[in-house]
Amino acid sequence: MISTPLHIEEKQTALRNDAEPIIEVTHLQKAFGSNEVLKDFNLKVFPAENVVVMGKSGIGKTVLIKCIIGLIKPDAGTLRVFGEDILVMKQKELDDLRMRIGFVFQSSALYDSMTIRENLEFPLRRKHHITVKINIEEKVREVLRNVGLEHTIDLMPSELSGGMRKRIGIARSLVLDPEIVLYDEPTTGLDPITSGEITDLILDVQKKYNTASIIITHDVELAKRVSSHIVFLSDGIAYAEGKYEDIIKIEDPIVKPFFVR
Repeated sequence: MISTPLHIEEKQTALRNDAEPIIEVTHLQKAFGSNEVLKDFNLKVFPAENVVVMGKSGIGKTVLIKCIIGLIKPDAGTLRVFGEDILVMKQKELDDLRMRIGFVFQSSALYDSMTIRENLEFPLRRKHHITVKINIEEKVREVLRNVGLEHTIDLMPSELSGGMRKRIGIARSLVLDPEIVLYDEPTTGLDPITSGEITDLILDVQKKYNTASIIITHDVELAKRVSSHIVFLSDGIAYAEGKYEDIIKIEDPIVKPFFVR
């Protein structure tokens, strides 16, 4: 096992030490039976930063972001989001926190029985107190315009392509103006052209909404284009981390094959 390469760590410290982290994961542990998925995982995400988490399939990347949003409870460690310890939050506090976080599921997770309009209205109507402050129709159309799909507003999810459903999933995550967006494999199963469009959209979202993001992916081209910082997850820890141009120089046999094509 290696430690984070020193030259990368020093460079990142210089770039990131002027702000408080918006997400801070410390000594996180999570096991499912005898399978230790996260053993001693540490991560910091700073405002307006796109952190890409990479690693082999089944290694715990999705478990990590589900812990961050409170869908999975870790066995040990601390999780601070917006400076608050989410592991001691009551359900109402956790629900309020989630309103500030967009989650883009790998499968898009749209409600098949609802139109696109209804899918996007649903989180707005759940956050009932904002309905007196905004026009729901205008807000739905705004986020659809931002992903280039306003014309789909009255279609059903089954009428859309895979790439379009991914875009709608991103639109739904944006409808509450989140400060953080968590992306779970946003380009999986897409052709290279559509993957490029989703990559462009992630960059547009970060620019327009000034979000901090964690992006789970195997897509090296996506990581190259969108990442402010890359964390390579292996053996339950942040095995290596740094900017893309530094990560690809690592000769370690666990990391290097991921970036050799």
